[in-house]
Amino acid sequence: MIVRRRWTAAATTAILFSAVLSHPAPGTAAPADPAPPITLGATETALVRVQLRDQAQLDRLVAAGADLANRPRARDGRILADLVLSGTQLAELTAQGAKAVQVVQRAGDGSRHHAESVRAAQARTAAGLRAPAAGQRTTAAAAVDTLQVQQAYWWTTSGQTFLQAQVATTATDDPDVEITVSWRTADGATGSFPLYRFEDSGEYQYHYNLPQPVPNRPVQLTASSSLGGVSRVVTPTFWPNTTPPPLPAGYQKDFIDAYLTPTDIQARIKRLARQYRDLVDVIDLPNKTQGYRRNAVAYLGDPAVAAVVVESVRFGDQGMNGVQVRTVDPGRRNRPLTVRYRDRVLTVSLATDTAGKTVSTTDEVAAAINARQPNRFRATVEDGSTGLPMPVAGPARLDDGLQGTEVPARPWTVQALRLGVHRDGSRVGVLAYSQEHAREWATPLVTLEFAERMLANARTDPATRELLEQVDIFVIPTVNPDGANYSFNDFNMQRKNLVNHCTGAARDPKYRTSWGVDINRNYTVGSYFDGYVGASANCLSGTYAGTAELSEAESSNVIALAQAHSNIKFAMNVHSYGGYFMWPPGAYRADGRVTLPRPSIDESTLFLNSARRIVGAIAQERGTVTWPSQTGPVADVLYSAAGNSADQLYYELGIFAWDFEVGNDRWNPATNQWEGVGFQPPFDEAHGESQEYAGGLVEMVRVARDYAAAQPAA
Repeated sequence: MIVRRRWTAAATTAILFSAVLSHPAPGTAAPADPAPPITLGATETALVRVQLRDQAQLDRLVAAGADLANRPRARDGRILADLVLSGTQLAELTAQGAKAVQVVQRAGDGSRHHAESVRAAQARTAAGLRAPAAGQRTTAAAAVDTLQVQQAYWWTTSGQTFLQAQVATTATDDPDVEITVSWRTADGATGSFPLYRFEDSGEYQYHYNLPQPVPNRPVQLTASSSLGGVSRVVTPTFWPNTTPPPLPAGYQKDFIDAYLTPTDIQARIKRLARQYRDLVDVIDLPNKTQGYRRNAVAYLGDPAVAAVVVESVRFGDQGMNGVQVRTVDPGRRNRPLTVRYRDRVLTVSLATDTAGKTVSTTDEVAAAINARQPNRFRATVEDGSTGLPMPVAGPARLDDGLQGTEVPARPWTVQALRLGVHRDGSRVGVLAYSQEHAREWATPLVTLEFAERMLANARTDPATRELLEQVDIFVIPTVNPDGANYSFNDFNMQRKNLVNHCTGAARDPKYRTSWGVDINRNYTVGSYFDGYVGASANCLSGTYAGTAELSEAESSNVIALAQAHSNIKFAMNVHSYGGYFMWPPGAYRADGRVTLPRPSIDESTLFLNSARRIVGAIAQERGTVTWPSQTGPVADVLYSAAGNSADQLYYELGIFAWDFEVGNDRWNPATNQWEGVGFQPPFDEAHGESQEYAGGLVEMVRVARDYAAAQPAA
């Protein structure tokens, strides 16, 4: 029997979010569509694609540290953002003129998808945009601007051809400039579509739109603006225009049968090391994580009336789960406030007055517990209870609130696989690592599928054997096992690790799904602590940077592995979702949008040419194409991510460091819309992502081999 402890996973709480939502933009909301509106229960949490009212609404959300899943995009002149929201937050946004257009995933869906993936495994065994506002001018003004086509690409996937364009105007300070793209196909068909202004950190970047369906191969594209500017005629380029070597007959793949928990991953690492002793080393990374553990906590009193939050100093699994706390009336006059701990019961005897009435306040009770039992307990006054009379209450049982009873409650040793014939540093090294963010369940499937392909084919495919002769491969399937365990067992939208650096009222258990550090904001280059944008000092924020650079075991492990193996020259950080392929710089300062230094021309060329190769390899599996507008430096195609791992690997250690965002949007021909797949899609989709992006990692190994071969002999 599985015992469920008292704390249940609650809706995400974003402390600053509600404050921002309480200040709606001026004006009235847009008329409602005939279709029924999408709503959530007040305490329900979901990942929702929301059409925002305007840029100002987006700016307020970003400033508040809202949980954005990827970069906001434009569609039909509207801003679309994927947000993790509670029902209350969605209702507040809707009241301000926003509109929910897709529930990508609900909190709790992940457990269902995990169960579905397990059943599938058993079956297998058996068998930043700104759009022109209404009413803006569409006729040419006296001044004529100049247009430059920055991108014009086309591709075909699932039988549908798409065209994407990116155009910049010299009228950068005019927010009302409208740009339209006109196209012609090889068979003479013509058409057009609008582009929308994209600003980032208050700086104009360009105009663009999502990929647009066209009848067949486009051969001509021009852009015109409402100011009279007209671009030169360009021929759209086929994207990515690369094809990997064909797979030989008998090539082995498809080693992924189910979503994998950290315990499952640990077992698979052990099995691979046993099965391929001549090709595998297992590296225990040096910094143990906290483990799937939390301090035990209880409300002493009624939070709706008056309460004190009492928390154990030690973790719940260290003998503190089940400890009881109570307040009592001594039943005598003129008694002082006392605190006693005996037989696993913390008893607070309230002070009384001359009439024998209890007179202790919540603040006094919390202070007394902290002063007299500092090695066992810490106490804070529950929000809204400051200065209130402390009631006689309890006994209440302390509990860590963790529901994964099958998860080991101990510090976790993160492990890396090292693959290759020559695992001695004499060959160029490649690092693939995944699940820095706990809720991204598909990402370890990618890295493990990649590892198994390399090992299984080494004995039957000469090309794979050659790669393992020439490249030294490192794989960390799960960087953040504690957060992953919490995501699988307690709150599937968990992004961060389990270390709770919050103090005071922020340690209230009602915020438990918001605790933790964002591992990919905890690195040293371009960090929040250096003044870069994209991380937070708020311990409840989804992008909380921690107490200092590399304060967390998880981030320190990634860097320790790279520092210990100086032959690593290429790295891929696998995230989800949205379909991105990115590289440094990944952060900028807000004033003037000053990024970290740009790579040299030669290095930029290597980044882009390698990206084309890898994107081409991904597309071979099921036609998935990462958009050219989402291929490039992180700070340009996603957002500023202060303190991310790729920047530290590149700028400090000289590693060509990339980022995947697996889980590309899928085109729905019935609605003519791109739809998001989420962090934990139904397993069939996650399985597809594992297959296509594993192929991309194999191509990265080929990139590393070719790079090493081109270097002059030492």
